[in-house]
Amino acid sequence: MSVVASRVRQGRILLQMAMRNLVASRVRTLVVGGIVALGVVIVVLGSSLLDSIDVGMTRSIQGSLGGHVQLYNAASRDPLALYGGTMGESVLEPIDDFARLKAAALTVPGVKLVVPMGIDQAMVSMGNVFDVALERLRADVRRRMEQGAPADAPDYEAHKAHLRRMATLLQQELRAAREIADETSGVYRDRKADFDALSTAVEGGFWETFDADPLGSLEFLENRVAPLSLDGGFTFIRYVGTDPEAFQKAFPGAQVVEGSPIPPGQRGALLGKLYAEEWLKLRAARRLDKIKEARDLNGRRIAKDEELQRWVKENTGQTRDILLQLDPVRTREAVRRLQAALGTKEEDPGKIVAALLDTNDDNFDARYRIFYAELAPLLQLYSVKVGDFITIKAPSRSGYVSSVNVPIHGFVEFRGLERSALAGMMSVLDIHSWRDLYGYMTPERAAEVRRLKERAGARTVAREDAEAALFGGGAEVPVEPVAVKPFDEAALLLAGGGRQSREDLFRRRYTQAETDTGVALNAAVILDDPRRIGETMPKLVEAAARAGMKVKAVTWLEASGIVGQSMGLLRMVLYLAVLIIFAVALVIINNAMVMATLQRVKEIGTMRAIGAQRRFVLVLVVVEVVTTGLVFGGLGAALGIAIVHAIGWTGGIAATNDTMYFLFSGPALIPRLGTASLVTSVAIVFLVSILSALYPAVLAMRVTPLEAMQSDE
Repeated sequence: MSVVASRVRQGRILLQMAMRNLVASRVRTLVVGGIVALGVVIVVLGSSLLDSIDVGMTRSIQGSLGGHVQLYNAASRDPLALYGGTMGESVLEPIDDFARLKAAALTVPGVKLVVPMGIDQAMVSMGNVFDVALERLRADVRRRMEQGAPADAPDYEAHKAHLRRMATLLQQELRAAREIADETSGVYRDRKADFDALSTAVEGGFWETFDADPLGSLEFLENRVAPLSLDGGFTFIRYVGTDPEAFQKAFPGAQVVEGSPIPPGQRGALLGKLYAEEWLKLRAARRLDKIKEARDLNGRRIAKDEELQRWVKENTGQTRDILLQLDPVRTREAVRRLQAALGTKEEDPGKIVAALLDTNDDNFDARYRIFYAELAPLLQLYSVKVGDFITIKAPSRSGYVSSVNVPIHGFVEFRGLERSALAGMMSVLDIHSWRDLYGYMTPERAAEVRRLKERAGARTVAREDAEAALFGGGAEVPVEPVAVKPFDEAALLLAGGGRQSREDLFRRRYTQAETDTGVALNAAVILDDPRRIGETMPKLVEAAARAGMKVKAVTWLEASGIVGQSMGLLRMVLYLAVLIIFAVALVIINNAMVMATLQRVKEIGTMRAIGAQRRFVLVLVVVEVVTTGLVFGGLGAALGIAIVHAIGWTGGIAATNDTMYFLFSGPALIPRLGTASLVTSVAIVFLVSILSALYPAVLAMRVTPLEAMQSDE
């Protein structure tokens, strides 16, 4: 007991001496303590930012497409890459029976949802402005023929005038292009008949006789004139084929921002909002958006930025896209609105639209508001809108190109990834259309196969009986004649080219069993507790194996492909930055402690002369450093916490570019304080302070009374 009491008294004496030394050397203490406090502030702030970025990106990817675990066929040569890999698209072997895999996975404790997926990219046919205008006029013609609408109906006449004006603008554009073209070339000679057809469509005589044969005139415009327009064509789309209802439940980050979700059990598509902005939006409107973003977020100015100047020049010189959309009625309304908004008497539509788009730093904000308030309501800003049908084309597994038509129910945006060119472009397609597109079995295909079998009298035979069944076994096989219904072309045309069957297809509601039964490329697994990913993955593989299926299980980060790799790289860079901060703090604190120790040579020598052992001196220096670390480390932690909260109260750190927007998983980064990271940060800086004191303490131990007597200090 006396030994313990002695140790306590020694500790008390050491602490009193350490405090006295710290108070006596205020300047030195404040310098060293300030460095410690600054180190704690930097580490607390850095770790908070790092945790916030990590949590935000994890939430964005898990809640948008990745889920917690991804399953795919173990026979696949390539790894699963949801957003594409560094070597391109992954080639996966299909999961032949998703329903069986789903049933097996749901037997694993903690599994909440299993969602089928088929991720790929395909071509989308959008048509062009001529196609849209022709379809509108064709509907007018059909209405007149079916309902006997008057020949001078306003909409009908306006749509005719619109098409004539579009042909005139196209002719002017092609004439300008021909001025720099070689008219003796073979290409020009091959297209001369098309140019002549365009001239016919511009002439008044064509439109005077239009009503006599509207269907023939529309066919002429569609086949001879519309193909001359350079608009439309094909664009590429990246999408996920899935069960839309299950997808909506599993991924709250996928938000429908326009339109409505795909109805449960029905066919359809949700276009990615970022995809629509980049590829489907009216080019002048998109350039205005990009200029506004550059000005507001990045502080760029048109007068000093060549790229912004180029966008302004393209807007003023490329008004054709806007003028092509305006029929005579809307043209007059657009001119009236712009005259009032701009305070001008200009009546030429092309000139007044160009004047609106001729922006500079002084008038941009006002012109931007005028464009969206006055002109945009008269335009179709996107080449497709909610309710339209698009045609998706892709090579099937047999090698031939197949296509499906799907209705657009809305536009989807992935929260936190809405401006990521890698992750934010994704669209959503129902899994039945996806299976149709790639030639996999669907309920419609299965029904068609059954009808063909019944009609052909096909039956299942054993392998050993196949030869006899095919070539006869000596007995005559009776053949029953099959009545073939004659092809009625007129009835087909009156029915709208099979439109009724297509409408039936998209009105049909599939049962959950029909949706689950079939092929998928991969499956997203949602867990009740994301912290149990590691222990759940092998259980999922085992459950699939018991069901007779070999699958691989990977985490959402591994499945994210190039996005996951980017996250790993960014995380490594951030941790490296924190490590550098620790190293700098270690060097600075160590230098400060060395200088402080050298200044105390005489004091240490005096203590040694009166009997202080080296161990006592070592412990005394360490106690001083520990005390300094505790006091100033606590102050630094409090200051770091205050700074983190202050950043949050002021709206966070704004994302000034797309990379920062992706990192922050939104327009701003709001730092969060985690108890574990806070304690770890303070402990690390405290440890750095102690390590920094070791070398000075060793120096102090080596000081002899003789050296102290000879020192000027």
